[in-house]
Amino acid sequence: MKHKILPLVLIITLSFQLTNCNKDDGDGFLDPVNVVVPVIESKADFRNSIEIKGPEPTNSDGKIYVYNDLLLYIAQYSGIHIFNNQNPENPQNMAFIALKGVNDISIKNNILYADNFMDLVVFDISNVMDIQLVNTEEDMLSYYATYPQDVSYFRNEYPANEDEFVARYETIQMERIEADNNEDIFNWNSVDIFLGAFDNAVPSNTIGTGGSYAKFQIYNNALYTLEDYALFTFDITDYNAISATSVTYMESWFGAAVLETTFIQNDYLFIGATNGMHIVGLQDEFNPVYTSSFLHATGCDPVVVEGSTAYITVRGGNACGSIEDQVNIIDVSDITAPTEYSTYFLSSPYGLGIKDNVLYVCNDDGINVFDAQNPNNIVLENTYDGNSKDVIPLSSHLIAVGENVIHQYNYVNDFELELISTIQF
Repeated sequence: MKHKILPLVLIITLSFQLTNCNKDDGDGFLDPVNVVVPVIESKADFRNSIEIKGPEPTNSDGKIYVYNDLLLYIAQYSGIHIFNNQNPENPQNMAFIALKGVNDISIKNNILYADNFMDLVVFDISNVMDIQLVNTEEDMLSYYATYPQDVSYFRNEYPANEDEFVARYETIQMERIEADNNEDIFNWNSVDIFLGAFDNAVPSNTIGTGGSYAKFQIYNNALYTLEDYALFTFDITDYNAISATSVTYMESWFGAAVLETTFIQNDYLFIGATNGMHIVGLQDEFNPVYTSSFLHATGCDPVVVEGSTAYITVRGGNACGSIEDQVNIIDVSDITAPTEYSTYFLSSPYGLGIKDNVLYVCNDDGINVFDAQNPNNIVLENTYDGNSKDVIPLSSHLIAVGENVIHQYNYVNDFELELISTIQF
């Protein structure tokens, strides 16, 4: 795979004040600054990089997904690790799909749908030992590489031609040479960048289960995906001929909030966004209709639902917002007018899951287990240390995912867990 880094035209994006600490030290060079440069890839080379492999390690953070006896770890922008989890005490690493643009997946009837940057790719996983790429819908998804934060300079224009795309942006440190006119000249010979190479399920009529950070959901024959400000709907009745049926720009419904997570209960899609929870009716599965919202101050917030109660974790600080960290418990018995039952303040909450009125919330302390029988007053019963950012509470056991690790727990009783296995990547 060839990468291009285009470093020629830079503009100042932040006001840059020269102080004593960054003046010329006598050798003509100023202190280095952070510069963002685009990494350009050939679309053809990128698409040809998809590969089915045996088990592999990963160094990418990931999400979890469960389908029948399969446990999948979606290593962000790296690939999909597939485990036989028939015995959760001893999961078996079976295969790896090298997919360097992946962020989310969903599975129905042994057909796996995944994003691959701008493409929607489809795999037949009915035989995990012989996974087949069965369809690539090119340029069906929107993809825009994100600029890193806290940089002084970046290349502003889009430098890729129609056969290329910006895969990502790299932040590098550049030396600066003071010119006679006091403008900064960059010493491009000082650039030193390492771009690492990217290099048997039982048939059933089922849809898999993702964690609370899932952005892909399947309902009947519709696949829903999120972009920052839009909900995309696709008809997957024929996985060899997928079509886009609607694109809904959500700011027309409730303002310019960033859409983050999805959860389906019955025929409603619950969307976690930076300004709250938004409910979309799926009565016409290919044309979602806005139903209602529960709004809060800006924060990062996945949502899960059980019965007539929704649970939202809201994390403030940094890029997430200024709201105080908390768990919101919401009454959705009237789907057109959700109201708040109560708020529980919990530092740095992340993903969550609900099963039989037991609420599992991940934060920096680990997994917090709440008695949620009374939505007006949830009670913290236990906390289990560990690296956990999200959970899937199955009927049989609980699965938690952290940075390069998956933990599986048995339910001992209502509020106690017992660790039964750990997958360390």
